[in-house]
Amino acid sequence: MMTTTSSAVRKTFDIDFPALALPSSGARMGLSCDVKQAWAKVPEPLGQQDRDACRQLIVDLLEQQQAALVAHYYVDAELQDLALQTGGCVGDSLEMARFGSDHPATTLVVAGVRFMGETAKILSPEKRVFMPDLDANCSLDLGCPPDAFAAFCDANPERTVVVYANTSAQVKARADWVVTSSIALEIVTYLHQRGEKLLWGPDRHLGQYIQQQTGADMLLWQGSCLVHNEFKAEELADLKKANPQARVLVHPESPAAVVALADVVGSTSKLIQAVTELPATSFIVATDQGIVHEMQKQAPNKTFIAAPTAGESATCKSCAFCPWMAMNGLAGVANCLQTHSGEIMLDTALGSRALKPIKRMLDFAAAYKKNIRASGDLSRDVHLFSQIGPA
Repeated sequence: MMTTTSSAVRKTFDIDFPALALPSSGARMGLSCDVKQAWAKVPEPLGQQDRDACRQLIVDLLEQQQAALVAHYYVDAELQDLALQTGGCVGDSLEMARFGSDHPATTLVVAGVRFMGETAKILSPEKRVFMPDLDANCSLDLGCPPDAFAAFCDANPERTVVVYANTSAQVKARADWVVTSSIALEIVTYLHQRGEKLLWGPDRHLGQYIQQQTGADMLLWQGSCLVHNEFKAEELADLKKANPQARVLVHPESPAAVVALADVVGSTSKLIQAVTELPATSFIVATDQGIVHEMQKQAPNKTFIAAPTAGESATCKSCAFCPWMAMNGLAGVANCLQTHSGEIMLDTALGSRALKPIKRMLDFAAAYKKNIRASGDLSRDVHLFSQIGPA
């Protein structure tokens, strides 16, 4: 039996932890941003013999249990390859969600972070959903407690609530819309054109970027991603000067000064697409470096350079690798298939409430792909989304 170790080392990290600030007399409730500590496990490395045994065990168990392995681009390269080898999926969170709900498998193993496993269960409540480690979390999720976020929403009842997918099922259930970075800009454009004022959570950098691009009236929760928040503009500018032929790829969860230096700003999938479509032969990559495995597969003759995550004389927290994504490993996948540990359990009523804003996003994405991309003109086709209905 391959099992994960209970003696794994824990590493702590400082994360942004927004909190409601008490209003002064006559003022509206606002936000303050504290710093709290979160932890992630550091898995023990496996030797080659154990890795080979785990891989074979996973292949056998996936087949025996009619299960599919669904992995994110940020997890270990070995897991990404294994997911594809066994007929599973490697993708961003929206691609993972679509795959899991459409696949005939009766069991899903989600190699990612907790909100991805919950989303898979929300979309496929009839399926069993397991994760290699249920403690694999996300700084955005941890920094957006459901009760505090609900109070923030209650204090601003006139606003349409739009939440990023990197949130708990409870936060999704409180939202009118759920978005991923691959469709957020289009959805906010649509809502802005309808004249809606928005309450956005939890990533402030992504929210600021979308606000700048759309002109939408957005009230922002002040969370941030541990990985993307670390990229440094000054050092990135120096790296650009040292590599003038390289194009800069930036995820919009990064600070505005970093985004301003980008040649391409976009979701994980968009950044991967860019390395195949742009003629450049080298790229500076400002997102989780787990993505480079797929980039190298898509463009094997190109060079990828990690964007800097620490300034002069400073140390990085994550060094551009999500510590919670790193908690996924071969031993954990084998163990959850073998022992049925790490199962995502979700209250049925909660799942039903959380499904509504996710389904609204998926319906919008389908309508956008069908009716908008051919014309390239969102402004003339807002009426095409009327079938989705108001939030």
